[in-house]
Amino acid sequence: MSTTTKRRGRPEAPVTARISTAPSAPLRRYGPRVAWTMTASGWSANQFSALLGAYRTGTGLSQSAVTGLFAVYVVGLIPGLLAAGPLADRYGRRPVTLTALGLNLLSTCLLMAGAAAPWCLLPGRFVTGVGAGALLAAGSAWVKELSSPPYDPDGPPATAAKRSGMFVSAGFASGGLAAALIAQWAPAPMVTAYLPHLALAVGAGAAAYRAPETLPARALPGAAVPPTAPVPWSRFRRTILPLAPWVFAAPTIGFVTLPGLVAGGLTGWQTVYAGVATALAPGCGLAVQPLARRLAARHRLVRGTAGPLTIALGLVVAAAAAATAQPWWALAATAVLGAGYGLTLSFALTEVTALAPRTALARLTSLFWTLAYLGMFTPYVITALSAAFGVPALLRTGALLAVLSCVLFGWLNRSRRAVTPRCPG
Repeated sequence: MSTTTKRRGRPEAPVTARISTAPSAPLRRYGPRVAWTMTASGWSANQFSALLGAYRTGTGLSQSAVTGLFAVYVVGLIPGLLAAGPLADRYGRRPVTLTALGLNLLSTCLLMAGAAAPWCLLPGRFVTGVGAGALLAAGSAWVKELSSPPYDPDGPPATAAKRSGMFVSAGFASGGLAAALIAQWAPAPMVTAYLPHLALAVGAGAAAYRAPETLPARALPGAAVPPTAPVPWSRFRRTILPLAPWVFAAPTIGFVTLPGLVAGGLTGWQTVYAGVATALAPGCGLAVQPLARRLAARHRLVRGTAGPLTIALGLVVAAAAAATAQPWWALAATAVLGAGYGLTLSFALTEVTALAPRTALARLTSLFWTLAYLGMFTPYVITALSAAFGVPALLRTGALLAVLSCVLFGWLNRSRRAVTPRCPG
């Protein structure tokens, strides 16, 4: 049979699947390579978190001022997420992700300058949020698509959906612990603690630079066929909205609120303890992923309810730790809260990837991350209300709210099938 005949027997590839760079076998490496930009995003967020105690003792900043600087990160992150998602769906994942990585580097330089000029800390934290938000919105979509066919024909769908979350969690865990250890023993800790992130971000940029654009050509500006796939907002509200704020409310209570409450018994080791707590929460989130897969195999919604129930248990333990000021109880609470974070994040990312049309993937992903990061205001709210109600009471109230969120989630999805077909994209 001739070559021409063989070609006639094969169906033509649909026009919508033709991407600006044709996939080939070596492109399978690009999913994990680009995912290192997610690690840089998580690292930049938590390297400051582990230094909260050092800033309190070394610069004389008050507890409310330091907690406020932590919250400024979220103030910058939300517009970064909301802007970068639509930009990535319109102009491509690659340019938005690489630009965001540049902002990520700039933010760390500003924080390093804050050692000599404390006024740099505020814009530094704000730019950290903008860069991290844009990385999460555009980078998550880019990583997912590079980890799926046609770029990675053998890539498991579940791995593609959750890879960005796993690399972000690795950055959360590593960044905080590394910064704390450096701050404890290295000279000029407010400068040297940020050096590993500079190296990581530069390396991540070099690894991702040659990765191809994955947005379909028809979705780019000037294309003849505009994107028309519908966005299933009803399913997003049922499955994502009740759970998303708990994704980061849980771990931030563990590594922002609790270390300050038990610091009295940690003389000289506050910074290392904060670093361990910062690593423990996302580390447990990673460790719980095999359990998440087993729960998902039983029923899609079981994993959705397991997350908030685990968080509720962690908040009960956290309330006991706050009442007794016991460091080991606080670490136990942080571990349970981290497990709840991992279960909830895994479920939410899988859901967003399943329901989002391809030309709206970055937009839906950015909206999820925005809702999730609203939970990072929780430590600031606890600090503001603690004088009136007491931290243990507030944590017990949080446990009740987590249970109610689980009940709401189950009620909204009570008549839905375990698996909903993916929307065309």
